[in-house]
Amino acid sequence: MKQVTLIPGDGIGPEITEAVKAIFEAAQVPVVWDVHNAGQASLEAGGELIPQSLIASLNKNRVALKAPITTPVGKGFKSINVQLRQMFDLYQNIRPAKSTEGIKTRYGNVDLVLFRENTEGLYSGLEMYDARLGVSDSIARVTHVGCQKICDAAFEYAHKHNRKKVTIVHKANILKTAGKMIIEAGQKAAERYPHIKMDDKIIDNMCMQLVDRPEQFDVLVTTNLFGDILSDLCSGLVGGLGVVAGANIGKDMAVFEAVHGSAPDIAGKGIANPTALLRSALMMLHHIDEHGQAFRIEAALEKTLMNKEQCTGDLGGKATTKEFTQYVINNLAAYAPGGIAVESDNNA
Repeated sequence: MKQVTLIPGDGIGPEITEAVKAIFEAAQVPVVWDVHNAGQASLEAGGELIPQSLIASLNKNRVALKAPITTPVGKGFKSINVQLRQMFDLYQNIRPAKSTEGIKTRYGNVDLVLFRENTEGLYSGLEMYDARLGVSDSIARVTHVGCQKICDAAFEYAHKHNRKKVTIVHKANILKTAGKMIIEAGQKAAERYPHIKMDDKIIDNMCMQLVDRPEQFDVLVTTNLFGDILSDLCSGLVGGLGVVAGANIGKDMAVFEAVHGSAPDIAGKGIANPTALLRSALMMLHHIDEHGQAFRIEAALEKTLMNKEQCTGDLGGKATTKEFTQYVINNLAAYAPGGIAVESDNNA
């Protein structure tokens, strides 16, 4: 059994967390949850946004699943997500975006994976404010080491998963040194993988081409702010933030998370869609080499998504969170580990 830190989060977080726990229990996934919270609920309960007990759990388990958490706005608190990424050097933010047959969008052929550098750039928190002049300086710190690490990770992923192309996204026409650094890091990484094609795109052109012909792209890699923007754009191509997974990975720690917000407006109403957190949990299963369980649950989820009546309201259905969860659990019986359909016994 693998012990995993579980962060239920705020708003709809606890509801969708319970959904994932129920599906994992029904599938008999060999995971034990070590539950510790962070965010608004944690602050109200114990006065800490990131409790020391959570930090200790992360240091011990090295793998976590995190539901959406709320950082209080306008009170001087630094983003909890950014703090966790920098605290544990979770430099890879990985966001797959793949079309799902049961989720209708304007596109039916999207299969992208975005690698976003997760600890540098404008999210370094290097800001200076001069109240006398009304001037704020925000420094987008980019390093050779950071660029090389994220490019190496993108090419290694492409190699491991039989991807054909890696696209470096930048703004080198304006950001002369920072743009040059990410391009050169990509070129250096590409030298070790001659079977993988590399190209590069300026960020504004990249956005246009993604909404025009997303099928021309495969693996994308970029700096922090551009990655933040592109990840949401790519999510929009396949159905929105409610159906895509996310992972934050470092050298020896990984935190998997739903990337949508905590949605306090619908919290407690039982209508939240747990798909994003479930898919993030499936990325986690692949990370800990539970591939068969991941494929089986993914098959059951996709079978559920094919039936609109079994989906939650955001996907055009009428199911509650608990009903959707039960439909996924019911569909588990149709698949063996590995996602292979189980043949029915006509003589039974």
